[in-house]
Amino acid sequence: MGDLFRRYLLPGFVFESAVIAGGYATGRELVEFFLPAGPWGGLLGMAVSMLVWSLVLMASFELARIARTYEYRSFFKLLLGRGWFLFEIAYLSLIVVIMAVMGAAAGEVIHSLLGWPKLAGSLGMIVATGALLFYSNAFIEKFLTASVGYLYLVYIVFVIWSLVAFGDRIAANFAAAPPVGNWFKAGVTYAGYNVATIPAVLFCIRHLTSRRDALVAGALAGPLGMLPAVLFYVALVGYFHEIGAEALPSAFLLARLHAPWFKWAFQIAVLLTLVDTGVAVLHAINERVAGACTERQREMPRMLRPLLAGAIMLLSVYAASAIGLIDLIAKGYGALTYAFIVLFVVPVLTIGIWRIHRSGAGGSAVTAGT
Repeated sequence: MGDLFRRYLLPGFVFESAVIAGGYATGRELVEFFLPAGPWGGLLGMAVSMLVWSLVLMASFELARIARTYEYRSFFKLLLGRGWFLFEIAYLSLIVVIMAVMGAAAGEVIHSLLGWPKLAGSLGMIVATGALLFYSNAFIEKFLTASVGYLYLVYIVFVIWSLVAFGDRIAANFAAAPPVGNWFKAGVTYAGYNVATIPAVLFCIRHLTSRRDALVAGALAGPLGMLPAVLFYVALVGYFHEIGAEALPSAFLLARLHAPWFKWAFQIAVLLTLVDTGVAVLHAINERVAGACTERQREMPRMLRPLLAGAIMLLSVYAASAIGLIDLIAKGYGALTYAFIVLFVVPVLTIGIWRIHRSGAGGSAVTAGT
């Protein structure tokens, strides 16, 4: 991996891997948050989310770089002081919801492809994610990068094919429906809970060597995280009125392309993104535990990494089977969104920027006590 790639693009690719989750990859989150504002309103809301992401990422990357805090426990001790544990409570709650969404999505995808029980897809995702967590930071970075590259390729083909197959419907819906509803609130809300995945990116901030690196990487990470969503959303607009109740909007559109081979290619991309997100967010948990072990002059047992991840995922799969994908996205994220705005967005854009300013133009190191 080239040095420039690691410094400027890798953090954005890892962020995209963490943020895409089950709902985004299948289109369900896009339908839930953005379609109610109309085709154009949805795009405006996505632009708001992207800008919020970039601002928070820029501040977070630079604060993590100058403080050398590469896992969320030390990062939030710096940002929130003794109240750091409040973020951890909210973060662990969000991870359970995210993994539940992904477990439900994996079950839906495997069922639609092979007709297998949905539980088989959920358990398969657990096994794949747990196996990858045995490996090093460098291997995880390479895996996430390759997966995101495949995802971009599939999404680009998907939107081009959709434009050819039902571009007239897409154009008509964009022309007929002006922005409606509160697209700005939708954008802020969607950004609010997704910024909580930023701690999953901190492990690769060690590649950044200057303030310029942090600011450029953060500014690019917002668009990199949102571009696949924009491509997918444009395709969704073709069936703006019909797709609202679909648990898997991606499967609904793929059926209208009449290409079984591409259905497989797309759903494999979805499955990869589910594993990507699981690896990214659970790796953040493992790094937090490893950091605590290091403080006690101990080494985290390697076997504990997949075991800890597996326990969280099993709890999440139970939630997925009990609640269902649509309700998880519609109700599971709402209560946590405002918690992350209060515990992360506001502090990093105030206290965080103040600490960065105090460190000086050269970005000298800061600690929780400064």
